[in-house]
Amino acid sequence: MTTADDRGDSLRMIRDSAAGIAPRTGDLKRIRALRFTEPGFDRNVWRDMCNMGWLGLLIPEDDGGSGLGVQEFCALTEELGASLVPEPLIPAAMAASLLPPDHLPAVLAGERIVLPAWQDQPHSIETTGGATLGNGRVSGRKLFIPMAAGADAFLVSTADGLALVDRHATGVHLDLHQTQDGGNAGTLTLDNAACEPIAGDLHRALEVATMATSAYLLGLMDRVFGITLEYLKTREQFGRKIGSFQALQHRSADLKVQVSLTRASVNAAAATQDTAPDPAVRKAAVSRAKARASDAGSIVTRGCIQLHGGIGYTDAADPGLFLRKMMVLAPSYGSAALHRARFRALAPETDDD
Repeated sequence: MTTADDRGDSLRMIRDSAAGIAPRTGDLKRIRALRFTEPGFDRNVWRDMCNMGWLGLLIPEDDGGSGLGVQEFCALTEELGASLVPEPLIPAAMAASLLPPDHLPAVLAGERIVLPAWQDQPHSIETTGGATLGNGRVSGRKLFIPMAAGADAFLVSTADGLALVDRHATGVHLDLHQTQDGGNAGTLTLDNAACEPIAGDLHRALEVATMATSAYLLGLMDRVFGITLEYLKTREQFGRKIGSFQALQHRSADLKVQVSLTRASVNAAAATQDTAPDPAVRKAAVSRAKARASDAGSIVTRGCIQLHGGIGYTDAADPGLFLRKMMVLAPSYGSAALHRARFRALAPETDDD
């Protein structure tokens, strides 16, 4: 049985392991260099991440993974958010959790990237199928596949189950669109494409991916807030450090509260995923965390840019990178408004402020 001390040690080890690839004190040169390129991330770094066991964190040990929980995965994605890591760990982990064991060795080794293609409409957390599956063939259209330029295959949701489709199979067409943060999203069109039917609980995997995205947003806002505090301590106007100005101190305090409340919500929701047997309770916790992370991410990143003054609005300033990433992730896996509505439906007697 896992004790609180064991879990604490596990979370610390996960955070420490991230420092080699996503150091909180590192510069963002790699992130800038990868923007608006294809695939938008580094396959060598991806293999390093997989070799460290990150992709298999949630996979049972018998299937080649680590068999850890959502709390550990969220601790990792928080660290990735703090460094704006573009490699598609969250969607790839979602797909890996649904693949049968015989498909996992190449995937967990980082040699083959499978991404989920589940979204049928904007800003959604539900899938209505959006594709048809029969006789080993799949047809339909899927939207907003993150970092799709780097995929070797797609795990497609249909009304009749999941289908694994090779990117270069006949009848597969992928349109790529640049995103605000310099990454890309794909629209997948399938016309009677050959596929392999796959059994799996897509809905549970979606909840975990939503939870991990909330943690990524937490890491993002925590890091940009830290960068801003350092700026306030060094930037001078009128012969004084601007951090000494009371008005800026008040605004900084407001942003710190947003970060702290988000951390409490994300940590509590991640723990709920590992301990609550009731799916409705887990879903409500996910929605509460995602609504807060999306809203707070916007408040904090925009506030940090304002505290930087005019330079904050230039592309050369690092806070702008965090703002652009927030703009992509805040509506991913459901907008704040969607999750507030879902929370009210799942927990109508609970205050969701």
